[in-house]
Amino acid sequence: MRNVLRITTSLFEENSISSQLTDELLVGLRAQGEEFDVKERDFHQDPVPHLDAAWLQALMTPEADRSDEQQGKVDYSDSLIAEIMAADTIVIALPMYNFTVPSMLKAWIDHIARAGVTFKYTETGAVGLLQDKKVYLVAAMGGVHESGATDFLRPYMKLIMSFIGLDDVEFISAVGLNMGADRRAQGLSQARSQIAKIVAGKAANSKESALEAAA
Repeated sequence: MRNVLRITTSLFEENSISSQLTDELLVGLRAQGEEFDVKERDFHQDPVPHLDAAWLQALMTPEADRSDEQQGKVDYSDSLIAEIMAADTIVIALPMYNFTVPSMLKAWIDHIARAGVTFKYTETGAVGLLQDKKVYLVAAMGGVHESGATDFLRPYMKLIMSFIGLDDVEFISAVGLNMGADRRAQGLSQARSQIAKIVAGKAANSKESALEAAA
């Protein structure tokens, strides 16, 4: 059975479009016979603390020299890394806030991007250490945005995932959600079409695998 890490980053819980679309993706995958356990990380219910000087100092202090408070900080960061390492698939519900990612998602990234653990530096540059994981990024945007002009969410997430070794990344994007009823409906329809395509692809792969096993 596969392990899925689901990360909900919206402040709006059940009213979040990115969360609703994530639900639909997971339901669709299960409907095709995929078996998986889901580990939930919901920032609304369990806020992720931002790193500060004391936290960085704790991470840089040798284990034998850490205070109890420092060890507690390190243990928390380690737990976030352990979750992503244990996952076969990572699904992140990803609303756009002010052209980029929610601040607590940035905080989560700061916890998990650790030199020598999830990436390393070499003579030719950084190398990601997380491998063989599928990532779905379910983005919800009020407007229609151009990458690198007003959309810093998708390029950043693509970059940071690759930085830690996760290159099998697929976006599901609902755009124009605050641009009137018609544009909202169009954006949701396009996102759901992307979900349907992913689910259909999984179904085709499962059928092919079953035929190979029976041959």
